[in-house]
Amino acid sequence: MNAALGIAGVTIGLGAALLGVISVLAGLRQKRPRFIAAGARYSVIGLAGTVLAFAGMERALITRDFRLAYVQKVGGRATPPLFNFASLWSSLEGSILLWTLVLALYVALVVRKFRRRLDDPLMGWALIVMFTISAFFNALMLGPANPFRIAATVAADGPGPNPLLQNHVLMLFHPPILYLGLVGFSVPFAFATAALITGRLGEGWLVETRRWTLFAWGFLTIGIVLGAWWSYEVTGWGGYWSWDPVENAVFLPWLTGTAYIHSVMVQERRGMLRVWNLSLLCATFSLTILETFLTRSGVLDSVHSFSESDIGPWLLSFFGLVVAVTIALIGWRGDRLRSPGTIDSPVSREAAFLVNNLLFAAFAFVVLLGTVFPLVVEAVRGDRLSVGRPFFDRMTTPIGLALLTMMAIAPVLPWRKASGELLRARLLWPAWMGVGALVFAAAVGARGFTPLVAFGLGGFAGGAALRQVVLASRRQGWRGFVGRANGGMIVHLGVVIVAVAVAASQSYAKVAEVKLKPNESAIVHGHTITYLGMETVQESNRITQKARVRVDGDGVYAPALQSYDRGDVVATPSVRVGLKGDVYLSLDQPPATSGGAVGLKVVSEPLAMWLWVGGGIMAGGTALAAFPGRRRRPTDPVSAPLPVDRELVAVDG
Repeated sequence: MNAALGIAGVTIGLGAALLGVISVLAGLRQKRPRFIAAGARYSVIGLAGTVLAFAGMERALITRDFRLAYVQKVGGRATPPLFNFASLWSSLEGSILLWTLVLALYVALVVRKFRRRLDDPLMGWALIVMFTISAFFNALMLGPANPFRIAATVAADGPGPNPLLQNHVLMLFHPPILYLGLVGFSVPFAFATAALITGRLGEGWLVETRRWTLFAWGFLTIGIVLGAWWSYEVTGWGGYWSWDPVENAVFLPWLTGTAYIHSVMVQERRGMLRVWNLSLLCATFSLTILETFLTRSGVLDSVHSFSESDIGPWLLSFFGLVVAVTIALIGWRGDRLRSPGTIDSPVSREAAFLVNNLLFAAFAFVVLLGTVFPLVVEAVRGDRLSVGRPFFDRMTTPIGLALLTMMAIAPVLPWRKASGELLRARLLWPAWMGVGALVFAAAVGARGFTPLVAFGLGGFAGGAALRQVVLASRRQGWRGFVGRANGGMIVHLGVVIVAVAVAASQSYAKVAEVKLKPNESAIVHGHTITYLGMETVQESNRITQKARVRVDGDGVYAPALQSYDRGDVVATPSVRVGLKGDVYLSLDQPPATSGGAVGLKVVSEPLAMWLWVGGGIMAGGTALAAFPGRRRRPTDPVSAPLPVDRELVAVDG
């Protein structure tokens, strides 16, 4: 029954997507709005079908239906209920099902939002693009990524998901939120493609998709931060970002999406950077498909990647098709993409945003090169190369520092041109904050050129953002925190906090390994570590050995080794969180005998907690930026916005 429900749901989803494409395309060609409206209604049918498939898989996991090969792979009778539910997206086929569900939800929401303007050609072509993407992912589930395939033999039990995916509650939230971000970029991409097809290349489509883009970027940001937090509290190596290829694959669309969010303001205000904006948005969506390929094709060796399958050529072909079509469309419309304005002065906000684009593009190129180049070499020559953290740190650090500098300068620059006196006046307070941050860091013992520069530039950029928020609050009261410009400054403050925390934790982290007998203490990095003894806990699917450790006499922590029924042994750290820094404890070696010595790894992580605080501030700033602030009407000399509901053409000042 579960397999039948699932196949029926996927078939409905595929059929609805294909019929939606046919109906909307026929309506556009024959100029019959009722055909477009009928096609739009297929979005609800497609969503219902995908929900049915999702429910069928969850029912199979909950009832332990081991007739399904996927349940045999990721299900287990001893798996706790929460992780049994989350095991749906713990492997290849289920992750594609979750991806398709999120996409179907976005398509239905877009139809609901623009239900009164379905007769507009721009909306029609956007629907065709989204239905096409949905059809592709549904086709994957009827082909190489079928989650409802019946196994050749029925097993009595399964191993459960990967142990690393069933020992932290973030497994329940991190992947869905990440998918809300990655899949969410399908909406602005669809409207951008529709603008290229229809020739509506002004600012109307930008305004319509602004909030969709912001929320997609916000979800992706939260997903990346939660992923770093999950890594910090689960993997036991003492860090949160290792430049893992799959981490990089998710980071790439974040970089280009961030550049787009900044660059699009220049087009709305001055009608400039149109080619940049279309290219960045198409690159962002293309990189989400590349991320899907890298994660799910088996070409990478990573704790995050899924097992090898036949899905790789499908995803790579779709990625190539998306890139080829978007490049062709941009080239086709090249003459109409010429900007009506020019940059009047290198000392202006639009010039700063152009530099910002170049820096983000360089950052993305470095990450893409370090991630993909080893795969190309292996495919061509058969040699396996490893591009590790030293390469990424060396190449991205200067770009990151330059971006911090631009974060300080760009917000205070006016449009068109700035005088020297104006620039000095607006940068005076942020500059003093940067100097103060540098002096304070040196006074408390910070050393090293790169981290000190990061602290100084962090203070400089933070001062610029804080200055803008304070001035806006004085003028507008509580509304000084609302709107794209003001909410964006809150996001900048979060980015600065994250940057400073990364600089501190990576530059000044200290690692030590100690062996202690029961009730024996040691001084490690200025902290008193006391080993109290071992505790063994038998759970439904594992045996946990906990080392009870007191830190500085004020709390007992329990780093552990977890031995799963499937044979895996996973080290689970325990962290004492503090404003100044964390004490990270990992159990490396349990005692050989009762009362014997235990091996502990102790990591001092300065300011690590502020990574998660900064991520939360970025999320809050994104939500504030999505609400309207002061309004103005943009000038769109090339195309009119959608014809109904003129209120939607208003944007933040």
